[in-house]
Formats: sequence, C-alpha cells, structure tokens
Amino acid sequence: MTDYELVSPIDVSTWRSYHDIRRDVLFEARGRGDVYDENHPDERAPGNHPKLLLYRGDPVGVIRIDIASPRALLRRVAIRTDVQRSGHGRVLLSLAERFAAEHGCRQLESHVASDAVDFYQKCGFVIDGNKAASAGRGSVLMKKDI
Repeated sequence: MTDYELVSPIDVSTWRSYHDIRRDVLFEARGRGDVYDENHPDERAPGNHPKLLLYRGDPVGVIRIDIASPRALLRRVAIRTDVQRSGHGRVLLSLAERFAAEHGCRQLESHVASDAVDFYQKCGFVIDGNKAASAGRGSVLMKKDI
C-alpha cells in the first residue's frame, strides 16, 4: 500500500478531483448528475472527513468518513470508472478503516448500492439484518467490526 495515500482535499485541485469522481461515478452514471451539490454543508460539517485516494499521486477514489465514535459511517465511496476492478476499492476501504480506528471507532457502517454488496462482503462487511434496505434508496446497510 506504499503507492497509496488517503488525503483530505485542501486546495482547488484536490477538491475538484474529489467532486469530479463523486459526480461522475455516483450521480451522472446513475442518471442523477443534476442533483449533485458540491457545496453541501455535510462536506465540511464537524466530524465529517472527505478523503481522496491517490495512487502514485493520481486521484483514483473518494470517500467521506463521518466519525460518530464508536462508529464511523462511510459515505459516497467511489472509484474512478476507468480504474475500477484494479484493487483500489479494497485499499480505500482498508485505509478508511485505519482512519476510523485511529479516531476511536470500533465499527464501520455504509449504505451500499445493491450492486456493490458482494464486494463489501468480500471486504468483511455483513448486512445489518435489522435494516437490510434503506428506506426507498435501494441501498443496503452493511457493517463491519474493527
């Protein structure tokens, strides 16, 4: 994992990369590009940590880690479309887990798109049996103890 770095967007360029990946993968690819809000207040709310995954200095993925110890909620997890299925997602979740543990968390949660459930299971997440489907969003609540 020495080729990887999980960084906070701090300047125009890194924020641009962060938003471009999120918009392209999570909104436009799903036909919802018109609802993406780069200025949503949750991006800068206390306890919320937007992160950009760099591979050899190249932005390849994004995640927002919302810390509410003893748990961390992983939000808007995405890998650039052109580099998906290359192992970057596993690294991103691993680094997010490390970040959460360093902030006192003992559990990860994520609302996962139904087509990503198998991937999350391979990464050690389980479906929360009490909340299998998120209200009308087509996502599945998954958890992992850390």
